[in-house]
Amino acid sequence: MVRIATVSDAEQLDILNDEFNGRGETTIEKIRDSLAHNQQEVVVVDEEEGKLVGFVCVQLKKSFCYVEYMPEITEVYVKSEYRKKGIAREMITYAENYCNEKYSLHKYELLTGKKNTIAQSVYGKLGYIDDGEIHLSKKITIDKVLM
Repeated sequence: MVRIATVSDAEQLDILNDEFNGRGETTIEKIRDSLAHNQQEVVVVDEEEGKLVGFVCVQLKKSFCYVEYMPEITEVYVKSEYRKKGIAREMITYAENYCNEKYSLHKYELLTGKKNTIAQSVYGKLGYIDDGEIHLSKKITIDKVLM
């Protein structure tokens, strides 16, 4: 069953996030706090027989430059044994429908790895295209953060 995540999902989301992003990226307490208070993020999960098997995170970006929000799908994860069953597609579609009902939107954005061709195929079937934009990132060292 695809649904919006709740605070009671924190423990299972912590396990899924460790599998997806690696251990130590966050804590159960921070996940609980985010689910309870972060109004700039929509988290969708898929639950099978009482167990979470995947999640999608949508960041609601807002700028004075646009009247509408520009939601960005930042995380998509499905446990390996549940892949190729349409779960990622279901969660993304659910997230889009939820956001379409709740917010005035400009367009959706989604980032994925250049080599992640399986995910790109899923996203393409959902209407996502390479828009020619280049995504750049910059790592920040602890020394710079403390200054």
